[in-house]
Amino acid sequence: MRISAKVDYAVRAAVELAAANDDDRPVKAERIANAQAIPLNFLENILSELRHAGIVRSQRGAEGGFRLAKPAAEITVADVIRAVEGPLASVRGGPPEEAVYAGAAEALLRVWIAVRANLRSVVEQVTLADIAAARIPPKIDRLADDPEAWVTR
Repeated sequence: MRISAKVDYAVRAAVELAAANDDDRPVKAERIANAQAIPLNFLENILSELRHAGIVRSQRGAEGGFRLAKPAAEITVADVIRAVEGPLASVRGGPPEEAVYAGAAEALLRVWIAVRANLRSVVEQVTLADIAAARIPPKIDRLADDPEAWVTR
């Protein structure tokens, strides 16, 4: 899986809002951009997409800004990814289950389905609250503890 800058920025912005959610005041886009070193113009577009997806709310005015639309513990990394890039996994632009293979490649469909299932097993289990509190679920932490996980191939 390739994690785009857009996804990385979107998750970081959402986590920044999760961390600031305690005071229940809106957070200005400039504050998020500065805290996470995200280009402001790019961030504003991302926040708009997150708003359309119902992940963040915006408030206009001098005291305006952004806040999460629901508790951080109810928003997963998968929710954010889907909001800015669509489905977690696709094959040639479509859902893996719609791919058709013949002959020797017929079993490839099951590989793509398994890839999607494994991706879901991570990003659907980690919430913004988990990341903001540096409290990654144990199952996910164990995956990251494997030295082989840190090796680029």
